[in-house]
Amino acid sequence: MTAAMRNWCKLFGGTLLAVGLLSAANVRLYLKDGSHHLVREYQVVEDRVRFYSLERGEWEEAPLELFDLDRTRAEQKRLEEQRRQRAEEDKVDRQAEREGRTELHKVPLDDGVYWVNDEQVTPLKQGEPKTKGNKRRSVLKAMAPVPIVTGKATVELEGPRSAFVIHTPAPQFYIRLDKVERFGVIRLTPKKGSRIVEDLTIIPISKDVIEEQKEVEVFRQQLAPGVYKIWPVEPLEPGEYAVVQFTKDKMNLQVWDFAYRKP
Repeated sequence: MTAAMRNWCKLFGGTLLAVGLLSAANVRLYLKDGSHHLVREYQVVEDRVRFYSLERGEWEEAPLELFDLDRTRAEQKRLEEQRRQRAEEDKVDRQAEREGRTELHKVPLDDGVYWVNDEQVTPLKQGEPKTKGNKRRSVLKAMAPVPIVTGKATVELEGPRSAFVIHTPAPQFYIRLDKVERFGVIRLTPKKGSRIVEDLTIIPISKDVIEEQKEVEVFRQQLAPGVYKIWPVEPLEPGEYAVVQFTKDKMNLQVWDFAYRKP
């Protein structure tokens, strides 16, 4: 530390604080020893720096040689870039909020799942899934002296294909439900005369049920309490699908099935 710096530190009780900035925001005015002043603004006048100290609420000045103006300006540039990015993000968020309010008016007031096709909103029919057990495992379970055979079952929808067919690989759906818990999109597995929604594994003795589904990664946007918009992250492959809501580990599954076919 130079003699001039030591004298200046002594003058202010050894406390080196923040210095201000050239704009409306507060700035850190750095000294060469690594400390800084928080100031409202500052200016270089010949061989001295004049600044308005936010700590003491008055104008002060000190020799230019004490200050690290390169670091001060670099941080100012970084902070200004952060403010610019935040302003841009806020703009995007406000636009999304406006669009969300507009979209909310499209969603019917009745609970259900709706497909969005341009300006047309079409309800999906709720399916009636049924649980079907594995007959072979039922026989093994009956033969076992103690319940050691893991149970297997499937939850299925009747019919090999959905009656609701769409031709866009990136469909968007609105969901309005009184009690929304966990929801998403899953791919159904074709089976003779039906489609498998999920596989069930029943653990012996504890009777715990493990549910396995082929989940599709989706984006979720909440438009209002109980109202959501979802759409797949990646384009869908042709096949059978369903929008589902369920309470994990409680076998409370609601299913709205659809199929994607290429045009």
